[in-house]
Amino acid sequence: MTKLIEGAGVELAVDEHGPPEGAVVLLVHGQASDARAWQPAARDLAAGGLRIVTYDRRGYGRSGAPQPYTGTTVAEQTGDAVAVLDAFAAGPAVVAGDGFGALVALDLALRFPERVRALACADPPLLAFVPDAAQELAAERALLEDALRAGGPAAAVARWLEGRTDADADTLARAQSAARGFFADYAGLSSLAVTRAELRALSVPAVITTGPLTPPGVVAAADALAALLPGARRDPAGDLAGAVRAVTA
Repeated sequence: MTKLIEGAGVELAVDEHGPPEGAVVLLVHGQASDARAWQPAARDLAAGGLRIVTYDRRGYGRSGAPQPYTGTTVAEQTGDAVAVLDAFAAGPAVVAGDGFGALVALDLALRFPERVRALACADPPLLAFVPDAAQELAAERALLEDALRAGGPAAAVARWLEGRTDADADTLARAQSAARGFFADYAGLSSLAVTRAELRALSVPAVITTGPLTPPGVVAAADALAALLPGARRDPAGDLAGAVRAVTA
C-alpha cells in the first residue's frame, strides 16, 4: 500500500511490505531507479518477517521535486530519509542503499546514529577515497555529454545505464522519464563530506557489496569504505537482500 508523506519540503511516495511488527528495513534506491526496483528484494525480505519500507526519492517515480530541480545533495536526500523513518519506524532501523542511496544510508548512520542499527551498502560511489577516480569520472562525463548532444536527457540516462545493469525496457523507460532526478543526483554525488576519522568511528554493523557490473572506481570505493568501517564486512556477491539478511541475523 502506497502512502504519501511530507519529506524535506517535497511529497514522497512510500510503500510497505511485510508484517507491521517486523524489524524495519529502509531501502533507498540509487540513480536512474525508483522504489519499484526494490520489489523482488522487498518481497523476499518481507517473507522472512521483516517490515520493508521503500520510497521513490525526490524527482523519481511518484514523488515530487522542487521546481526547477537541477541539483541535490546527500544531506538533502538524507532529510527525506529521516522523514520516512519518522513516519514508519519507532526505533532504529536497518538502512540499505544502492549507489546514491548507499551514500544516503551512510550519511544517516553518521549524522543520525540513533536511527540506524545496521547498514547494507551496494555500489557506494564514495569516490573521494579513490585516487584514480578522476580519470574514470572524466571519461563518464564525456560520454554523457556526447549522449546529451545526440539524443537529449533520455539518451544520456540510457548511456549511463549501459554496462551497469541488465534493465528491461520498462525499467529503462522509468529511468528515462525521471531524467531530472538522475541529473540532480549526478550533481550531488560529491556532496558527502566525510573524513576517514569519521568513518573509523562508525561502529555500526555493515555489509558493503558490489557485483560483476560495478564500475572499477566504485569497486575501489567499496573496498576503501569496508576497510575504514570497523564493523564492516566486504561482500563481492552483489546481493543486497543477502546483505540485509546478514546484518539482521
